[in-house]
Amino acid sequence: MERRTFMAMLTGSIVAAPLASKAQQAAKVARIGYLSPNLAADPRLQEAFGQGLRDLGYVEGRTVVIEYRDAEGKFERLPALAAELVALKVDVIVAPYTPGALAAKQATGTLPIVFAAVGDPVASGLVTSLARPGGSVTGTSGRAPELVGKCLDLLKQAIPGVSRVAVLWQPGAFAESTEKDMLKGADVAARALRVQPQFVAARGPADFDSAFSDMTRARADALTVLTGAMFISERQRLVDLAAKHRLPAVYAWRVFVGAGGLMAYGPDLADLFRRAATYVDRILKGTKPADLPVEQPRKFELVINVKTAKALGLKIPPSLLGRADEVIQ
Repeated sequence: MERRTFMAMLTGSIVAAPLASKAQQAAKVARIGYLSPNLAADPRLQEAFGQGLRDLGYVEGRTVVIEYRDAEGKFERLPALAAELVALKVDVIVAPYTPGALAAKQATGTLPIVFAAVGDPVASGLVTSLARPGGSVTGTSGRAPELVGKCLDLLKQAIPGVSRVAVLWQPGAFAESTEKDMLKGADVAARALRVQPQFVAARGPADFDSAFSDMTRARADALTVLTGAMFISERQRLVDLAAKHRLPAVYAWRVFVGAGGLMAYGPDLADLFRRAATYVDRILKGTKPADLPVEQPRKFELVINVKTAKALGLKIPPSLLGRADEVIQ
């Protein structure tokens, strides 16, 4: 081989080596752990997160791999599932709701964690503050302090004669301070609307029958269900019980209306899950979770089920229907 040819090949290999190394680094496939209390509760949200990644240029199976772990409504499984994701050495864990986010934080103090619809990330101990999360956890919050009052106002508009509203809540679903704020907010809003609130607690599905019996004995005219991951998982039973007891109900999430509930008003969860994907993207590109402020809901949606209204003998005012983002016939 001629010396000139040999030197050219040698030089080319030296130049190509770092380029090949860079190509290998660029081709690295990101691994995301997705920890859900119940994937079947609302598959639309999982798709919204995936769409958020696609909008940012990720291709599942090629540039990103998502490791799903589903508690299937059994929240006690979340800590073990979180530990599985940590053992897989994923790059980031997405834990949309409070129970999963807390389980993930307990499982690791170093892996980044992104939540999508946590009620009160500060009070629950996930972050230090919304503006400066600190630590390795951040994301989008689903909390809107005025939500309970708005739901009660919608019930009053839909049923002008309503005078007593049952307020179903789950003790232990949030931090104690958050629960107090929610219940106080519901009480203040109800009295401002000249409605008598009846607070009914349900720690788990086993309490539902007695809770609705209490509502009936107290002659509640309607029902509002406060936020909670357990309620979402058990939404069909709650909706069925409301129908059985002929209680017009307003919920915080649209999935209840899809299950046959009367009305829902709350944050657009699909938007929150899409936005959670941007947190994952920035973390994968090197931004620390502590430097990513927690964002609150930007979009809200009102969904009304006219079929359910007819079954309850109600006629929803046209003015209210006209404001709905979706009307289910």
